Amino acid sequence: MKQFFKFVFATMFGVFLSLILFVIVFSALIFGVLDSKNEKVEITENTILHLNLNYPIVERTEDNPLNDLNIGPFKSQKSIGLNDILTSIGNASNDDNIAGIYLDATFLMAGMATTEEVRNALINFKKSGKFIIAYSEVYSQKAYYLVSVADKIYLNPQGALELKGLSSNNMFFKGALDKLEIEAQIIKVGTFKSAVEPFILDKMSDANRLQMSSLLNSIYANFVIKIAESRKLNIDSVKSIAYNLKVRSPQDALKYKLVDGLKYKDEVLDELKAKCKIAKDKNLSTVSVQDYAASAEAVNEDVADKIAVIYANGEINGGEGDENTIGSESISRSLRKARLDDKVKAVVLRVNSPGGSALASDVIWREVLLTKKIKPIMVSMGDYAASGGYYIACAADSIIAEPNTITGSIGVFAIIPNMKGFFNNKLGITFDGVKVGEFSDLGSISRPLNIAEKMILQKEVNRIYNDFTLRVAQGRNISQANVDSIGQGRVWTGSQAVKLKLVDKLGHLSDAIASAAKKANLKEYRLVAYPEQKSGLFSFLDKSGDKIKQSILQSELGDNYMYYHKIKQATTQNGIFTKLPVEFGINY
Repeated sequence: MKQFFKFVFATMFGVFLSLILFVIVFSALIFGVLDSKNEKVEITENTILHLNLNYPIVERTEDNPLNDLNIGPFKSQKSIGLNDILTSIGNASNDDNIAGIYLDATFLMAGMATTEEVRNALINFKKSGKFIIAYSEVYSQKAYYLVSVADKIYLNPQGALELKGLSSNNMFFKGALDKLEIEAQIIKVGTFKSAVEPFILDKMSDANRLQMSSLLNSIYANFVIKIAESRKLNIDSVKSIAYNLKVRSPQDALKYKLVDGLKYKDEVLDELKAKCKIAKDKNLSTVSVQDYAASAEAVNEDVADKIAVIYANGEINGGEGDENTIGSESISRSLRKARLDDKVKAVVLRVNSPGGSALASDVIWREVLLTKKIKPIMVSMGDYAASGGYYIACAADSIIAEPNTITGSIGVFAIIPNMKGFFNNKLGITFDGVKVGEFSDLGSISRPLNIAEKMILQKEVNRIYNDFTLRVAQGRNISQANVDSIGQGRVWTGSQAVKLKLVDKLGHLSDAIASAAKKANLKEYRLVAYPEQKSGLFSFLDKSGDKIKQSILQSELGDNYMYYHKIKQATTQNGIFTKLPVEFGINY
């Protein structure tokens, strides 16, 4: 017994000592990173802004001091904020110490509207007379669209450049659900509401094929025209190059004048040194977007008047949400805060969302409407502002979208899985019970809906669709019948939406801010962003439990994790939604 207690004590002491050491080491790492984050980079003469866009581009840079830390399941997913990219490019054009931009977009991870925002900022930067040089070993089609504005585009002599047109591939779950004996019970409004198709079909419907063809043609028309303008090429020539896949080697890219030269990186660096009058045996002075943004001067707090930029990013749900999901509570609170702040003279709602909960969308719509009655509110649309994303935008004073923003999708659907066959035949689980009230178990996934229940749900979906189209009609000052004719769940590009009066004009976030300032008669103002971001370690540890589970699954399943994630979505969705398809993939 004495030996037992001795062993237990030794074990406890060892665990305690290990815990103390872990805390010490972890704290040292944290404070080390924090100290390094507090160091501002000095920008010297002839510095080059290194625009490295090989990370996911999100709406706002996450305030995460451990961004470069990699600790097991807490591995930080490094990203870069569009806000910092646009601010850095704008500041660099007026900074005498910045000689030009070195553009690296090998693995561009951004939506097309986001890409359009960055591309436009680079076009404005060129007005300063400073250079932009792009180099890559491989240019994806989307990356090439971005870098086509550069003064010089260089490709590795053994590299590759894609210019091949657009395609769209959606994932369909019906076959998998059939094997699992799960029935997706769908109640919807909208001929084009393709969000439900993956659950009930094994291929695209004719209506969905029609809208996707129209969408791709609209996006690609803008794509080709702007590449031709930037490279001073004939539009039909660019179309022919892409349609016939004429670029099959680096030499082809040079032959068709899509690049200015085939060079290795050392040769490009030598050219940059020459432009900055630096000897070849010396190092270039470069600064990253992150460091340059951190070195920027603080906002002038002496300017009293403010414009609030409210970021609504991700799927719309009830509750608080986070940086990647729209919570009706947090966005509504942000709108109220901006509305009730006398120093906030106008509001810009930045919407980047495929939609989500119908109820949560209506909650946010109400706050937008109330804000409009007191002060100007403009909407800036990002990659997506569709279905619920359009719902929360339609009451604003003005809506500004990118030409390739995906919007519209004015439709509603309900989905309730019937998992009786799965439980009974796959798991051997049966259900039985009692109830008081004919419809007390409406929505149960353990049995199919009956005819009366389907009628109830259809009536509710119809009611929400009627409310949705009415909100749009009132907000956009067009008839409800017209909204219904262009609604039906159909998606449109920003360019198409302008013609349909769903959007007021094409432009960027900066244009929405300028419009808000003009409507509020502001000549001098400062920007404030909502919802307030969680800072530092709190951001890093947020939802850490979910991160651990995800890390374990990804480790075990590898590339197959994507399919697990999609099947999980398909089997857990339950309720009434205004959203885009589960998988809305356009291959750029």
